[in-house]
Amino acid sequence: MAREPLLTQPQKGFLLHAFTASGAIAGLLSLSAVMNGHVRAGLIWLIVCQLIDGFDGPLARRIDIEIHAPQIDGHILDLVVDYVTCVVVPVALLIELDMLPRGREFWFAGLIIFTGALWFARTDQETEDHWFNGFPAAWNIVVPTLLILDANNPTKELAILFLCGLSLSKVQFPHVVRVIKFRSITLSIATIYFVALTWLSAQFPDGPSWLKPILILAPLYIVGLSIWKTWFAEVK
Repeated sequence: MAREPLLTQPQKGFLLHAFTASGAIAGLLSLSAVMNGHVRAGLIWLIVCQLIDGFDGPLARRIDIEIHAPQIDGHILDLVVDYVTCVVVPVALLIELDMLPRGREFWFAGLIIFTGALWFARTDQETEDHWFNGFPAAWNIVVPTLLILDANNPTKELAILFLCGLSLSKVQFPHVVRVIKFRSITLSIATIYFVALTWLSAQFPDGPSWLKPILILAPLYIVGLSIWKTWFAEVK
């Protein structure tokens, strides 16, 4: 006689929604840590946010969450949490850690908040083959990278202007897990980048200097892949 499962599918669905929502709490803990002078802990909590965001999607597809837990729209929940953890919290870190030039911090922070809100409201966020239209407001990666690399003000300002502009563009960025083309290479590079970012975050402001070039090379690969997909992939 088969044993009854410990949890029903609806219960699993609700727990998964709760898991997704917990990302907002991790974002709050990141912000709280930085505001209390614990920058290293703040960076680690942002890593936790990325882990939650990385696991909830595959788990949701595995248990058909739209069928078994329809009372909560998982897509909207994911967007809400991502806007908090990928945009609001990193912008708060930019300001709290004085990473922006005094007198201009409001304008750059406001630009990120503004373009991030517009990107998360796009109806064409993702193509059928899982490429994002425009830079997907992944400031939870950009801000820690700029902080760890100790980028100067002109570099930070140019990066913000460039990426904010890309958020409103049609340049296609890969979903590193779901895009099939070059998946093995992309996943390998993304994994190496994530390990390096985690290692350097855990030892901030120290950490092995030989890891830091990875934080530059991996994004350059994504930019190159985006250029290829946007301008060359459809050329016959």
